[in-house]
Amino acid sequence: MSTQVTRKPMRSVFVDTTIDSLATDPRLVLLTADISAWFFTAARAEFPDRVINVGIREQAMIGIAGGLALTGHRPVVHTYAPFLVERPFEQLKICLGHQDVGAVLVSVGASYDDPSWGRTHQSPEDVALLDTLPGWTVHVPGHEDEVEPLLRSAMAGDGRVYLRLSERVNSEAVPVSEGFTVLRRGGAGVVIAVGPVLDQVLAGTASIDATVLYASTIRPFDHVGLRAAVAGARPNVAVVEPYLRGTSAHEVAEALGDVPHRLRSYGVWRDREARVYGTAEDHDRLYGVDAAGLAESIGSFFQ
Repeated sequence: MSTQVTRKPMRSVFVDTTIDSLATDPRLVLLTADISAWFFTAARAEFPDRVINVGIREQAMIGIAGGLALTGHRPVVHTYAPFLVERPFEQLKICLGHQDVGAVLVSVGASYDDPSWGRTHQSPEDVALLDTLPGWTVHVPGHEDEVEPLLRSAMAGDGRVYLRLSERVNSEAVPVSEGFTVLRRGGAGVVIAVGPVLDQVLAGTASIDATVLYASTIRPFDHVGLRAAVAGARPNVAVVEPYLRGTSAHEVAEALGDVPHRLRSYGVWRDREARVYGTAEDHDRLYGVDAAGLAESIGSFFQ
């Protein structure tokens, strides 16, 4: 008889790992803005000075994180992606970046995990915005088993780290690494799959002679890994990202600055807004990042 394994959501892994780390790392301070605060009720009672819910005051939350970092603490800051990156962007720029202090930002909601909440809870622009600020590490796990090692490494450091959690997950985890992991080799071109789009990419390229690279860490971008992959294939590069289309195009251009190549980017539209609800899978189809859409487009591009 087969035993069905119950999978834990990424946010639950974040909660459990953070509670465990609060007990062992006195530097750690958790800041929430109502979102997910209920998961930390017991931890707040145990560590009242290090588990702080500021209410719906996201700009103040980042400012507080900057102050805590200046005093030697390691802030972990959590809320929905648009409230964590877009709403307090000036505070990210000044209170963390300009002060040159670190924090771990952990978001949920991704680009359109639950479209029924509307545009206010969607943030396909988050990674592109952070790209305008220096010194950020960006993790985009595609499976719940990738979350804990990425989070523990971020907590143990001192830099500015963004951990982008999603309800969308791949069927299997890929061992965490600092650069690209080669999952398949082929000669027609190179496909980069970032985080939770991997299953669609693998299905969509199943009949395409392509090299498939996977990344759960997309900043810093693995220039060396991409160059090595392109050296073994035709210089066609397709980047499939679970956020704004073309977010990593400038990184590909820098990596292959002296290598003639062709690039096609996949992700959320840049030139128009999808004013629709539906499901996350509906949005995948709309943006062409479902398996069928990728198979048709990448197949044609690599010919």
